[in-house]
Amino acid sequence: MIGLAVLALGLQPVKAGDDFCGIRNQAFQAGESITFNVFYSVIGLYINAGSASFSVSLEHLNNKAAYHVIGNGSSNSSYDWIFKVRDRYETYIDTTNLQPLKFIRNIDEGGYKKSENIIFNQAANTATTPNGVFKVPNCIQDVLSSIYYARNIDFNRYKPDDKIPFAMFLDNEVYNLYLRYMGKEVVKTKYGKFRAIKFKPLLVKGTLFQGGEKMTVWVSDDPNHIPLRIESPIVVGSIKVDMMQYRNLRYPLSSMISFK
Repeated sequence: MIGLAVLALGLQPVKAGDDFCGIRNQAFQAGESITFNVFYSVIGLYINAGSASFSVSLEHLNNKAAYHVIGNGSSNSSYDWIFKVRDRYETYIDTTNLQPLKFIRNIDEGGYKKSENIIFNQAANTATTPNGVFKVPNCIQDVLSSIYYARNIDFNRYKPDDKIPFAMFLDNEVYNLYLRYMGKEVVKTKYGKFRAIKFKPLLVKGTLFQGGEKMTVWVSDDPNHIPLRIESPIVVGSIKVDMMQYRNLRYPLSSMISFK
């Protein structure tokens, strides 16, 4: 899914930052939902080719309070013949430390289908999948929990070009990831004009995205840190992903300069 590709396999080994172990949520709340439009281009003209949405609710899992986050992404039916996408991700995140308790993935991308179900045990530092029990480091994240974890990063602690590392478990492996902080700037999107925080995640080559540090992400320069725009080349052409609707943010969207 386009929005979830913000966090993918790092190309260089780094150590997960201990500073972020046990980080508290200050950025989002139960009831929040955000919707994005996905624009695709081959020859410089962008067309609305799909959408993605993220929602947060508060539930209990194994007697622990948890944020239940659901991410859905799909291509528009009229463009399914080019590259059909039907993705659904779910994560249950411990409210006390923003570490995942359970992760579910069901994706269909251009005919490539994959299902995954992971149970995390924080006390034992393990991740259990249908393929077995795997040892994981402290502060491990899954694909979706990583996004909400990253929203709580205090970017004011960093200088442009700094790397912000953490670890993620996916496909029965632990991957060491980082975001490269690029500083702050004003960004214009299909929704409006914003003061934004800019960073680049390293990506591994996959069904949609080229490998390397080619994707750029802008998040709101306010306490919400919601994604505003994502730009990236893909295997054929390029994409832009713009935030188009939001509901029940924890704070006012004070980074918005003007509405388009």
